[in-house]
Amino acid sequence: DVQLVESGGGSVQAGGSLRLSCVASGYTLPMNMAWFRRLPGQEREGVAAIAGDGRTNYADSVKGRFTIASDSAQNTLYLQMNNLKPEDTAVYYCAASLGAGACHTNPLREADFNNWGQGTQVTVS
Repeated sequence: DVQLVESGGGSVQAGGSLRLSCVASGYTLPMNMAWFRRLPGQEREGVAAIAGDGRTNYADSVKGRFTIASDSAQNTLYLQMNNLKPEDTAVYYCAASLGAGACHTNPLREADFNNWGQGTQVTVS
């Protein structure tokens, strides 16, 4: 019943910007949402999260460069990525949790999230 679909990935040069989107169906935002990413050859890691109350948290590696936001009218989650670096190259995933505590935990825990999108590739060179 809950489906998350990411878009907006692509290839950019170092220092560039990209904006990812995640459209949610089966429920209405606001909800407890997060972005994770899987770097080549590594396990999935948390990037940023936004709880239904609006509180956010970010991984240290992206703090100051990435911004998470949601638009309840469009039922869409966003990740604005600025000053991209080659080490940001990864598949980025949208995730949702029924519990607000999942988004208040840093580092984010993959096991705390119930629904996942299929991912969108971001390549920085």
